[in-house]
Amino acid sequence: MRLSIEHVSWQVDGTAILRDTTLRVEPGEFVGLIGPNGSGKSSLLRTIYRVVKPSAGLVTLDEEDVWKLSVREAARRTAVVLQESPSEFDFTVEELVFMGRTPHKGLTDRETDEDHRIVYDALDRVGMTTFARRHFSTLSGGEKQRVLVARALAQQARFLVLDEPTNHLDIRYQIEMLDLVRSLGVTALAALHDLNLAAVYCDRIYVVSKGEIVAAGAPEEVLQPALIREVFGIGSEVQPHPRTGKPYLIFFSENGNAPSQPAAAGA
Repeated sequence: MRLSIEHVSWQVDGTAILRDTTLRVEPGEFVGLIGPNGSGKSSLLRTIYRVVKPSAGLVTLDEEDVWKLSVREAARRTAVVLQESPSEFDFTVEELVFMGRTPHKGLTDRETDEDHRIVYDALDRVGMTTFARRHFSTLSGGEKQRVLVARALAQQARFLVLDEPTNHLDIRYQIEMLDLVRSLGVTALAALHDLNLAAVYCDRIYVVSKGEIVAAGAPEEVLQPALIREVFGIGSEVQPHPRTGKPYLIFFSENGNAPSQPAAAGA
């Protein structure tokens, strides 16, 4: 599945939120969006999964305008994993993952043996089969995110959108979540707030600032001190990671304080 965003803009009450944004995700890529809070990352993702309709420009999946697809067809192509967790009703894990089958069912269709196979295959892929009868509200943050990925897998979409899926997770679950997404072999676009995680997991990175793409490329091309200072307003040193060889960032304040522990820069 190939995503193309061409010259997309979006305004609210005359205020530009996205400006002439162009972006591509090739089949099988894991591409990251990084940028400060309020830069437009989530708004850009919402134009893809049809929550925000652009004021101008075009969003296509495999050359088809996503806004001309039926709701059902759009859901068959694109699955979304958000940082928010369902909370209004206390579904079981199994019930929540079965919701991923909705785009493939008619209003009166019953669950089939094939639906059960797909749902339990998705749970197995994220390591949550033994939790099927547990209530979602009883799970840890990392377990909840795994279930939401399983629901996306049960949807059988070929394109995955993730909006800060590691937010509020401890570092173990952040790494497990991104390891899982990389292992799925699907095309993915993710907004990430931790630059070091983006450096390790993303094939390419787009940097968003004030509603515009200001840089794009491989992590080692994009994650440079001058750009980080300009976009995030913080000093940094970039070194090769001793184990992965990927860019490894150490941040420090611009008032001359000693470098800080590695941390996220922006959200």
